[in-house]
Amino acid sequence: MSKPIAVAVIHGAGIQREDFAEIMIDRLKRKISKLQGQSGQRDAFIFQPIYWGEIFHDKERKLWESVQEGGELDFLTIRKFIIEFLGDAIAYQPTNEHFENYERVHAIFRDTLERLSKKAGEKAPLVVLGHSLGTVISSNYFYDLQKETDPLPYIEQWKKDASPLMKGETLVQFISLGSPLALWSLRYVDFNKPIQVPSEAFKAMYEKGKGGWWNIYDRDDVLGYPLKSLNQSYDKAVMKDIEMNVGNWVSSWNPVSHFHYVKDEQVIAFIAKKLLELQASLSD
Repeated sequence: MSKPIAVAVIHGAGIQREDFAEIMIDRLKRKISKLQGQSGQRDAFIFQPIYWGEIFHDKERKLWESVQEGGELDFLTIRKFIIEFLGDAIAYQPTNEHFENYERVHAIFRDTLERLSKKAGEKAPLVVLGHSLGTVISSNYFYDLQKETDPLPYIEQWKKDASPLMKGETLVQFISLGSPLALWSLRYVDFNKPIQVPSEAFKAMYEKGKGGWWNIYDRDDVLGYPLKSLNQSYDKAVMKDIEMNVGNWVSSWNPVSHFHYVKDEQVIAFIAKKLLELQASLSD
């Protein structure tokens, strides 16, 4: 019997409900069960949502009320969407003097990994499924953990008495969905230090573990981009950029496709396949 595999699911920008991952997790479980048949191992995959959206919701609501009081505005629906969507991305970014929001989001990430560690085991292989801004948050979080020089003080504090899973040492798979990470390259002179997936520590613990980073995007999604073509470092770090036509007949041909990765049957099937490949490699 193979060890449980921990699967963290993190949402993207915009107003999200706490149960945001229920549909995706349920469909993944059913797809895995169908692919495994009677030979499936119960509780082989331990799923845990990373819900960070509540941090900014109240501020965004108050901002929306304030700007409406300032004068008449047109395109209210679009403006409200921009505040809720781009507001998350702007609020999350650290400044030279302040890391408060950045650290608050990452604290939720850490707390979620702590819960996963207790459920699946301190050395359980870790898979991260990220959508939209959640892929950027995941990349930043593991980058800070993997950084060898000049580490952030709060990261050093968090690592004390933390399990290998909580420290990102068991990170083996990262599947990014509709990722805007390419846009974040504009913030740096050199954007050439992607996270390592699998982590070096994982390779030492599980020599045969089959991992990697797969990036799924829809060509109609104006917020999701390929990553391998950014530079040589990302070409090496990302196993494959995979273009999928996600969504239904209403959304699959336009930018609304950005919101349909987590429910798309192709995406669910791909993730289920990768999870089962990982499980099989660990059972060898």
